[in-house]
Order: sequence, then structure tokens, then C-alpha cells
Amino acid sequence: MPGDVLAGAAAGGRRPDTSVAGLAASSVCLYWAGMALNDWADRDLDAVERPERPIPSGRVSAPVALGTAVTLTAVSLGLAAAAEGLRALTVAVPLAATVWGYDLWAKSRPSGPAVMAAARGLDVLLGVRAGRMRPALPAAATVAGHTLAVTALSRAEVTGAEPWLPGVTLAVTGAVAAVTALRHGPARQGRGRGHRLAVAAGLVTYAATAGRAQARAVADPSPGKVRGAVGAGILGLIPLQTALTAGAGSVRSALPLAAVFPLARSLSRRVSPT
Repeated sequence: MPGDVLAGAAAGGRRPDTSVAGLAASSVCLYWAGMALNDWADRDLDAVERPERPIPSGRVSAPVALGTAVTLTAVSLGLAAAAEGLRALTVAVPLAATVWGYDLWAKSRPSGPAVMAAARGLDVLLGVRAGRMRPALPAAATVAGHTLAVTALSRAEVTGAEPWLPGVTLAVTGAVAAVTALRHGPARQGRGRGHRLAVAAGLVTYAATAGRAQARAVADPSPGKVRGAVGAGILGLIPLQTALTAGAGSVRSALPLAAVFPLARSLSRRVSPT
């Protein structure tokens, strides 16, 4: 997703430029590839549990879904190479391998949430220049931690969960917001008022979006409430990315992310984020 790349670029002290835009486009293509591959890999299970999904419903054929995943992955790697050559490929290739590994192997295994979290962490690092990885590691870890919790919760979308699972996810959301606020929030010196306001707005929106739905799932961990919490967790990444990007000093990159969030929330009512 472009927000991961923008957060990584900002954390590494990089200004938005055409190379960052190319890397963001690469990330989007790989995200779409993962969505298509997910539907292809789950086609038999979805036929039983969620027949309304694209392949079981007949809206998309299995070969088309797989071909789309292959094509978009190739386009993603090509965009990364065009944007920044070998440096970008040293992250983009492992990232693509992680996405494919998750969908084809890890998703149903205990390691699944960790593999998905690794993919999102690598996506953040895709936006970082060579030699600037270390400053971006906290941002990558923040996105990965959020993703780990939401992915673990997603395993109970069909069956429902014990209350402790959304409770843990809610606790992680609170911890992510608190740590990000400590690192980038109002108490941080050296940032202008605009930066601090952008961070605060992003974190409040993040907590309200992801945390509120997770709290509902704690009270009622039925499949519908769990699916709602997972979808809200995915949407909540956008304001979290906004806060991380602004906190690293790039309000110029954070503002478009903040502007995209209402549109993404509106679209999520028509197309499930999961």
C-alpha cells in the first residue's frame, strides 16, 4: 500500500519524489496481486464458507485470478526496478516472495500472522534509501505489530472468537497508539505545530476506527462483529500511516493519506477490505 512506502520514506529522511511515487505504485500492484492470489488460493474453502466471493460466485474464473496475480506481481517488480534499480529489488523480491508464501502456504498455519506482519514491515522498508534502514525500523515494526494482531483476529472471521482474542487485538491497538504518540506526539520537541496536529489527528482516528470495532468484538465476538473489527483494523492502517509519516517530519506526504481515508471508508461499505 502507498501509505507503507510513504511512512518508510519519511522515517528514513527521504523527501517524496518520482522514485518514491514509483515505489508506492509498486506496492499497490503487489497488494492487488496478493488480493487476487488470496481469492485463487481460497477458492475451494470460499465455495463452502463464503460463496459470495468472486470465484465461487462465478464473477471471476480461477485462471483469471491466478493470471492477474502473476501479472501484477511482475508489474510490481518492474516498477520497483524502474524506480530505484537493484536497491529496490533487494526489498521488493523478498516482499513479493513473502506475499506469495503467505497466500499459498502460511495463511492456514500458526506462522501465518507473523508472515503477513513481515510482509507489511518489508513494505514500509521498500520506501527507504540504501543506508537509511535503521531509522525506519521502528515505523516498520509499528505497522508489522498492528498487522500481526489484526491478522490473528482475522482467523476467527467465519467461526467467531473467544473474547480474549479481540481483547488482545484491542490491547495491541492501544499500545501501538501510545508508543507512536510517545515517539512522535505533542511531547516531542523539534516539530512544528502542524506536524504535532497531524500526528494527533492520525492517532485519534486510528484508535477510533480500529479500537472501537475491536471493543464491540470483545463484547460480542460473533463472526459478524469479528469481521467488522478486522475490516476496521485494515482501514485503521491509513490513519496510523498518516501519523507515522507526519511524525517523521513529512506533512506533505501525510496530508494525501489523511484525505484518502474518508474515501477508503466509504468504499469499504461496498467492497470488503478483507
